[in-house]
Amino acid sequence: METKELRAKDVAALNKELQDLMKAHFSLRMQKATQQLQNTAQLRNVRRDIARVRTVLAQRAASK
Repeated sequence: METKELRAKDVAALNKELQDLMKAHFSLRMQKATQQLQNTAQLRNVRRDIARVRTVLAQRAASK
């Protein structure tokens, strides 16, 4: 997910995206714990996407 795409979304959509990413992150962590996760790079990508969404939300909050 690119930052440009995130900046185009409104706050409600960003919060929904963050919630979806957190659920995906939890699911990937459980798969890793049970030895079912094949591509461990997915964890890193999801973590970084979460950070991107949180950064955009923080920038929006600071600009108000």
